[in-house]
Amino acid sequence: MEVYEVDPLGDPRWTEFLRRDPRASVFHTPQWLEALRRSYGYRPFVLTTSAPRQDLSNGIVLCHVNSWLTGKRMVSLPFSDHCEPLVECPHVLEEVLMSQFNQVRKGHVRYIEIRPLRSLQPENPELRPSNTYHFHTVDLRPSLDEIFHKLHKNSIQRKIRRAEREGLVYQEGNDPRLLDQFYRLFAVTRGRHGLPPSPLQWLRNLLDCFGPDAQVRIASKEGCPVAGMLTLVHGKTIVYKYGGTDTRFNPMGGMSLLFWRTIQDGKARGLEELDLGRCDADDTGLVTFKNRWGSVKSTLTYWRLGEKGTQNHLNGWPADVARRLFLYTPHPLRVKLGNFLYKHVG
Repeated sequence: MEVYEVDPLGDPRWTEFLRRDPRASVFHTPQWLEALRRSYGYRPFVLTTSAPRQDLSNGIVLCHVNSWLTGKRMVSLPFSDHCEPLVECPHVLEEVLMSQFNQVRKGHVRYIEIRPLRSLQPENPELRPSNTYHFHTVDLRPSLDEIFHKLHKNSIQRKIRRAEREGLVYQEGNDPRLLDQFYRLFAVTRGRHGLPPSPLQWLRNLLDCFGPDAQVRIASKEGCPVAGMLTLVHGKTIVYKYGGTDTRFNPMGGMSLLFWRTIQDGKARGLEELDLGRCDADDTGLVTFKNRWGSVKSTLTYWRLGEKGTQNHLNGWPADVARRLFLYTPHPLRVKLGNFLYKHVG
């Protein structure tokens, strides 16, 4: 089987193929890939069995992550919760991936990782499961009343009503002022979890590349931002990507208000799904919160061709030690560390 390489940022066939394939997500788009390139220097490429000058009938999009700190690897895709291989059958998927396996055998890359949205049953023993996560989506096709009725009464419905009674002000847009407000909330929230924040430039690039399909949403109390999130839209799906809160105001229900306004916005735009993203299986608090939005929970399993084992640079005891250190790291230093580290961990 002949495998060809396509530039998804320069070849118009990729954009046209995404329009035709209903499995395509926000993470396949040239906008997402361009933001990755600008922010981290990753080179995106597509592997396909479609010959040059033919319409694409399949494709797996990957990035080279060339890091002296965490090693060289191919990932589909960095910082993406999922990225379904857009191929017609498992046999083609395995053949396309195996076309790159010589780079693993020769030590040019540590492994090749894919992050499919749907479950796989590979026949090739070289393709092994790595990390597993929970994934939640909310169906936006029912009426708003039906969606609201499915929300957890105590944890979600009451919080939305509390936010309205508190007079929280809702704003949305993609201007720098809102992004700066959001980033302060986001960076502090990441710090509470023992993690450095993503670089501010990454978020700026997302807003620039996606234009009106990227929105920062802020809930404020008397001019003070209390909760914020960043969402992206592709096709019929709105994606919750990042969020942050000021814990002093959590009882006011700012985050619940933002999710509810996002659902209302999605309904008004004729969207059909809210993608709540992935979360660690052992993060019971976040899993419970997402469950209470009337969501459907499924399992995301990432797969690797090459390196054995289920741990990566974001898991295991080194990551646990780093998280404990980050908890006590001053905020300005955490931000600088995030600017340095994220390009190595995609």
